[in-house]
Amino acid sequence: MLSFIAQRLGMMVLVLAGLITVTFLMTQVLPGDPARAAAGRNATAEQVEGARERLGLDRPVPEQYVSYLGRVAQGDLGTSVFTQRPVSDDIGRVLPSSVELVGAAMLINIAVALPLGVVSAYRRGRAADLAARLVALLGAAVPVFWLGLILQAFLSARWGLFPLTGHLGFGASVPAVTGMTTVDALLAGDLAAFGDALHHLALPAVTLAASYIAVVTRTLRSTMIGALDADYITLARSTGASEWRVVLSHGLRNALVPTSTILGMQLGWMLGSTVLVESIFGRVGVGAYSVTAVLQNDLYAVIGAVLVIGVVFILANFVVDLLQLWLNPRLRRGGRRRRAGADESAVQAFDLAGERT
Repeated sequence: MLSFIAQRLGMMVLVLAGLITVTFLMTQVLPGDPARAAAGRNATAEQVEGARERLGLDRPVPEQYVSYLGRVAQGDLGTSVFTQRPVSDDIGRVLPSSVELVGAAMLINIAVALPLGVVSAYRRGRAADLAARLVALLGAAVPVFWLGLILQAFLSARWGLFPLTGHLGFGASVPAVTGMTTVDALLAGDLAAFGDALHHLALPAVTLAASYIAVVTRTLRSTMIGALDADYITLARSTGASEWRVVLSHGLRNALVPTSTILGMQLGWMLGSTVLVESIFGRVGVGAYSVTAVLQNDLYAVIGAVLVIGVVFILANFVVDLLQLWLNPRLRRGGRRRRAGADESAVQAFDLAGERT
């Protein structure tokens, strides 16, 4: 188990080093002059050269890279040209809102996709299977921006069931502690504000989760069908265990191993996909911040946002690796129970028999 964790930590460090290198190369290849942007549009040639020297852009590229590594290690992502504040401070201010949105979308994703996938696999070829696959297909086919606008048009503008935009109702506020409105409302003990924040969060979270529900449902369905046809499921049924215990405790648990990988990847994808959702629903987050940075040609803000989203993606995948370590006992045992030539179903049947005794 320790060797597995050490291996994953080593891979995480390598991927993080590659991400930092890619973001540095972005400063070299992206169009525009960072020195002129930092000096201002109306700056003279002398002022531009002064900004270039101050930013270290006049030094050789290897020296710039070493300096960049040192700044990133200290949490220094540069200074935003647009806000004139450190990029790390700007992102730290808007990131919690995006994390709140992604967390809510992921909860909806799991709560809807897992039951759909299980029912679809267990009832494969029947009406419930067809209905679940149709829902997944529609979720994957509908563009995010179109779904958001449709939900706004009907559920907000026409029927008034949900707020149109924002985090809280007009004039409402909570003390900013974590930056996540729902959490801050709970910390303040303001249940009315908490309900209002959830009300504002519902439509953006559903919009963000819709397309990802389809992917998880289809992945879980295909892996669950294979699990339910395995020999260890037949063994579990022969012991007299209830059908739903067999399906959920043995079939679903084994099918969750590949599905958890998809969920971990989706966590990073969701954070990158907040650009459209936050723009449509008027939420302040890292996605809206990235859009503003691109429109303002704010190079360091763009690179900082890319780096932060990449780090979140790496951390999410490491958490998924730990989850797989918990779901799959064979990873914890390090293969000690594997025999030469033993196939997968035989190993799983051995594990199941050990659990029953």
